[in-house]
Amino acid sequence: MQRWRGTQAAPRGWGRAVVTIGVFDGVHRGHQQIIGHAVKRGGELGVQSVVVTFDPHPSEVVRPGSHPAVLTEPARKAILIEALGVDVLCVIPFTAAFSQLPAEEFVHDLLVERLHAALVVVGENFRFGHRALGDVALLQRLGRTFGFGVEDAPLVADDSTVFSSTYIRACVDAGDVSAAARALGRPHRIEGVVVRGDQRGRELGFPTANLYVNPNVAVPADGVYAGLLDGMAAAVSVGTNPTFSGPDRRIEAFVLDFDGDLYGKRVALDFVARLREQRTYAGIAPLVAQIEEDVVQTHALINNR
Repeated sequence: MQRWRGTQAAPRGWGRAVVTIGVFDGVHRGHQQIIGHAVKRGGELGVQSVVVTFDPHPSEVVRPGSHPAVLTEPARKAILIEALGVDVLCVIPFTAAFSQLPAEEFVHDLLVERLHAALVVVGENFRFGHRALGDVALLQRLGRTFGFGVEDAPLVADDSTVFSSTYIRACVDAGDVSAAARALGRPHRIEGVVVRGDQRGRELGFPTANLYVNPNVAVPADGVYAGLLDGMAAAVSVGTNPTFSGPDRRIEAFVLDFDGDLYGKRVALDFVARLREQRTYAGIAPLVAQIEEDVVQTHALINNR
C-alpha cells in the first residue's frame, strides 16, 4: 500500500481511482464494509483504490478541545486499512483553511483534480465541506457534473444498534469491551511504553507492566479486565489502585506465564473481557486472594476464546 501525505503526493500520470473518504477512527465493521466495497469496485473497474482520511481529527480543528478519544492511533489505523487490500492511503492535513472549503470545491479540488475519481464510495451518512453542508445527494449531483459515480454503503448494525465510532467510544468508556469488540470486529487495543511504577505488584507476587499511553486514546473505564499484552494472556487493572489510595489513574498488566523485562518496550494491549469493578480491600491477604481469582478467570477466558 502506498502512503501519501496530502494529495500533492499523487505521482504524475496518476490514473483514475475508486475513492472512499472518512476519519475511519477504529476501522470498525462499518468502516470495513465501506473500504472493502471500494477495494472490490476498484478491482472490478481495473483502477486503484484510495482511502482518504484526515489528521488531526476534524473536530479538533473546528472545535478546539473537543477531540474525541482516539480508538486507533494513526500508525495502527494505517495497518488496519492496509490489511483490507487498499492500494493507497492518503492522509489529508486537516487545517483551518481546509475546513473552510465549500462542498463543491472539496469535490472539484480533491476528488476530480487530484485523485481523478471514477467512483466514490461513502457511508450513507457521509457529510463533507464547510460546516458539513455536503451530503450524499449533493455528491451524486456533482458526480454527474464531473463524471464520476457515487455508491453509498448501508450502515452496519447488530440488532438495532448501528456500529459507529461514537458508539464504540461509549462502550469503551463504560468498560463494555465485549460490545466494543463486536462492533470493531476485534478487541479494543491501546498501545504504550512500559514504565516503572511503585513495584507494589512485584511485592505482592504479581509484577505488572505499567503502560504510559497517549492521553488522547480511549482507555476503558476503571476495572479489572482479561486481556492480551503483545499476544500474551494478561490480567489488567485500570484505575487508581484504591486499596493503596493511589493518586494517579494507571494501566497495569500482569502477564501470565511470563518472566522477563518489558521496561522501555512499546507494547500493544488488547482488552478481551471485563472481569469486575475496582474495589477497596481491608488488607493485603484479601487483595492477593482476589488477584489470584482474577488470574484464574483470565486464564479461562483467554484459553476458551
